[in-house]
Amino acid sequence: MEDVSGDNGVLKEVVRSGTGSTVPADASVAVNYSAYLEYSDKPFGTNCSRNPRRLMKIGEDITLLGLEIALMSMKKREVARFLFRPDYAYGSMGCPPLIPPNATILFEVELLDFLDTAESDEFFKLSLVEREAFPLDKIIKAAGTEREFGNHLFRQKQYYDAKDRYKRACFILDQKYYSGTEKERVDSARLLVFLNLSLTYFKLDHPTRALVYGERALGIDERNPKALFRCGQACFALMEYEKARDYLIRAQREQPFNQDINNELKKLAGCYRDYSEKEKEMCSKMFASFFIKKT
Repeated sequence: MEDVSGDNGVLKEVVRSGTGSTVPADASVAVNYSAYLEYSDKPFGTNCSRNPRRLMKIGEDITLLGLEIALMSMKKREVARFLFRPDYAYGSMGCPPLIPPNATILFEVELLDFLDTAESDEFFKLSLVEREAFPLDKIIKAAGTEREFGNHLFRQKQYYDAKDRYKRACFILDQKYYSGTEKERVDSARLLVFLNLSLTYFKLDHPTRALVYGERALGIDERNPKALFRCGQACFALMEYEKARDYLIRAQREQPFNQDINNELKKLAGCYRDYSEKEKEMCSKMFASFFIKKT
């Protein structure tokens, strides 16, 4: 086994190689893990039965020294086994009743994903004055990290938490006024976040808010097909059929062969037809009752 701590305190055996760079110290990670006492076949701790996997921050959510060192030696999609000496695990006290004193611990770990949150963490520790001087490259990266965090949560169908991460990304991008090429870069980042928020609010069954963020996206790029589609969906859900049709037709002009847009237009046509027939029927009844009263 490979010595990854430098003193044989954490030993590693790679089961499946990963790709990309290793996990940085400030990262948040999504992992599968099982923990065993040495020579035991039954884990005393595992998250493999839990779904979904939440992102955990090294040094905050993950505080076991051996596991921190182990994770920072891993790459995305890697599977590895680690042996932790007692002083890198639960020490001379152990963790009764499951873990005896001075126990050597075996961890099996699969690194599913990680996000480097260094810039984002740094930004939120700054004062308002310090944020004004925060470099634009770092602002874009910090907002991008929050958006990626939101995307991870969205994929796990944790829409409320995803929405909060997207809002954090907006907050980072809205700290000061930009002009020229800087504004173009920030608007490009804002556009992506607005599209994410529009879809997330739609998933949360808040079409009014979905429409707000879709229109904000159109304020940056008036021909953006995703923004037009989101606005069309939101108006459809709000039973504003004329507006929905207008947005969807505009989206179709940009992407004539987009199946989602074309299917939404077909659904809208059916609903609008039913709605119009019901309105006609209701009007006929109203006029009929009016004439009956007059006679």
